Amino acid sequence: MVRFLMGVMLSFVLMSSSLYGEELKSFSNLVKKVEPTVVNISTTQIIKAQRPTPFDFFKEFFGESPFDFDMPKDFQRQSLGSGVIISEDGYILTNHHVIKDANIIKVRLYKSKEDIEATVVGKDPKIDIALLKINKDNLPYAKLGDSDKLEVGDWVIAIGNPFGLSHTVTKGIVSAKGRVIGSGPYDDFIQTDAPINFGNSGGPLFN
Repeated sequence: MVRFLMGVMLSFVLMSSSLYGEELKSFSNLVKKVEPTVVNISTTQIIKAQRPTPFDFFKEFFGESPFDFDMPKDFQRQSLGSGVIISEDGYILTNHHVIKDANIIKVRLYKSKEDIEATVVGKDPKIDIALLKINKDNLPYAKLGDSDKLEVGDWVIAIGNPFGLSHTVTKGIVSAKGRVIGSGPYDDFIQTDAPINFGNSGGPLFN
C-alpha cells in the first residue's frame, strides 16, 4: 500500500519515476520537470477587534462615532506558504497550518504574476494536510510517490517560497525515516537536511 508521509519540515514527498535510481550529477533536469508544479500560497486572516467600547451603543443608531479614532480596529494578518499541483484541473496539496483560519487564499503559479483565488475543498488538521482548488485547466502536475521506497542517504530537493522568494530550490539527503516527534496520531516522519525556511511549509520534496 502506498503511504504518504509528511517530512519533518512538513513538506510532501513526491517521486519522479523516470529519474529514480539514477546517479544524479546535476539536479537541473529534475528541477525543470517539477518546478512548474510548485505554487506560492498567500493567505489573509481578518482579525476582529475584541475590546468593547463605550460608544458601541451609539453605533446602533448613528453609525461610526467620531470618538472611535483611538479604539481597536479590525486588522489583517498575512502569511506565506507553498503547495504542489496534483491534477491538471487545479487541485493543490499544502499543509493545513498554511491556510488555517484564512479568510482569503491566493495562489501564484510558476512564472506568473497573477494571484488566483483558491478554495479549500478538504482538510485534515490531525495530519496537517489541506486540499485547495483553483479554476484553471491544463496545469502541469506532480504525482505522489511511494515514500516507502525512500532510503536514508537518498538525494532530495525541496522547492518552495521561503521568505517570499518564489521557487527557491534547495538540496539535501534523507537523514532518517520513521521519526517520532510527538506531533500527532500519525507520528511517522521523514527527516531531511535540505534547507527549509519560513514559507516552505506545504511545499514538496522531490527525489
